[in-house]
Amino acid sequence: MGRIGLGILFSGLLAACATAPYTQRNQLITITEAEELELGEAAFLEVKSGADTIDDSRARLVRRVGERIAAATGRNDFLWEFLLIGGDEVNAFALPGGKVVFYSGILPYCGDEDGVAAVMAHEVAHVLARHGAERLSQARLLEFGGAAVSAVFSGGSPAVQRGVLGAYGMGGKLGILLPFSRVHEAEADEIGLVLMAKAGFDPRAAIGFWHRLLSGGRDGPASEILSSHPSGDERLRRLEELMPVAIEYYRKASAGTRRPEDESAKDPDVSPEEILRRLQEPGPFD
Repeated sequence: MGRIGLGILFSGLLAACATAPYTQRNQLITITEAEELELGEAAFLEVKSGADTIDDSRARLVRRVGERIAAATGRNDFLWEFLLIGGDEVNAFALPGGKVVFYSGILPYCGDEDGVAAVMAHEVAHVLARHGAERLSQARLLEFGGAAVSAVFSGGSPAVQRGVLGAYGMGGKLGILLPFSRVHEAEADEIGLVLMAKAGFDPRAAIGFWHRLLSGGRDGPASEILSSHPSGDERLRRLEELMPVAIEYYRKASAGTRRPEDESAKDPDVSPEEILRRLQEPGPFD
């Protein structure tokens, strides 16, 4: 590729810097929000076309919770839409631009409206932090870098070239894509905790949800480095550490409407500056 190509790549990287909301983590995103909306809309249409969509009281619950949490993001420019589809899969996922899909199999683990909010806020956090665009940007850059490595070693023996490209691919997978996926999951936990609290849902429900999910065997024995998710213990530990911050948001959102059972949520006042400082403290996946 040469120095000119590398210079263009470097300039593009500098121009693609972004910052994740709340956590203030530096991001590298080479995709515009307009592209995100288009990609998310196309993918969502494809999902709906082959899905067993549900439109009953459960679907209305998912939509109602989703709309409240979406409102807490302040991103009215996103095309928010919330869908419930039938299936035993215990899962939910988000698409760029504001599309969130729940499988009906996850609802028993949610338990109640606050539990649904815990899952919904996690998925909305992925959208808000543009994790899909970040992952796609990383994949594009890895593909671009692979072509550069191939050009550099094109004059050598085929065996050496294959070995270098193989090492590059494995290094990219284990060194970038999967670790960043774990960062995204941990970050969505943190941002989601704040979003559900700002929307007036009890953030402590997130702890209960993950306890139920993990006790159901979802946290398998796969090696941490090959997993796209934080370990269950680390996830719960980080949520518990951040709970005082989320509780402060919850207190403010529910001021004047507190129920007697909410009295345990009382904490000393935390300033916005202290909330931001705590969220900026390094977590286990930074």
